[in-house]
Amino acid sequence: MIADVTQNGWDRFSIWGHSATVRELYARRCRREAEEMTAHAQAAEILSQRIAPGDSVLDVGCGSGYFYHSLTGRNLPVEYWGLDACAALIGIGRDILPRFGLPAERLIEARIEDLNAEVDHVVCLNVLSNIDNYHRPLERLLKTARKSVVLRESLKQGAEYHYVRDDFLDPGIDLKVHVNHYDVDEVTRFAASYGYRPEIIVDRRSGGQPELVIGYPHYWTFMVADRIASDRGDN
Repeated sequence: MIADVTQNGWDRFSIWGHSATVRELYARRCRREAEEMTAHAQAAEILSQRIAPGDSVLDVGCGSGYFYHSLTGRNLPVEYWGLDACAALIGIGRDILPRFGLPAERLIEARIEDLNAEVDHVVCLNVLSNIDNYHRPLERLLKTARKSVVLRESLKQGAEYHYVRDDFLDPGIDLKVHVNHYDVDEVTRFAASYGYRPEIIVDRRSGGQPELVIGYPHYWTFMVADRIASDRGDN
């Protein structure tokens, strides 16, 4: 039998490109037709205490880049960049957000593993909990930022790792996704080992209580890490 070997496996087996409901929601958020996410409002307020005029912000796992509105809506003087691995979601932002002043080339289709950058601030919201583990991607974010990393993930006392079916995808799509909860003390120690001073902040939306997402509990928590060491080299 002839083998069939292609390179489209990431797109085929990733949940993010298989929900028309998500694509429609992200488009409405880009058009400012949907209410601002509480997590985005909180992240923007956290950044507002750290941003200097002309600073750059990289939104990792940006979806379609609508966090841009949270920054511009507060008149924060930053250069926004967004990165996401899902071509369909990045395409939505490239199509809509230039109407609001964001150049399309500021939205980059790439995975965290592809990231090789240096920016002032990195924001990563609700991303690392849905991949296999946090160590390598968080290391990349910590090495990328000059000043701070703002993270919102499922963090609690004691780690748990789950790989579960996502029942909220398009009809006929049968895919699983990681729903991981990382140990909060372990994650903060990891950030500190890269020259940061991490701080845990209670998530405003959930109030520190578990919240069901795709039917599974998430323990949303903000970790804000401010760089205290100037060396961005290898640890």
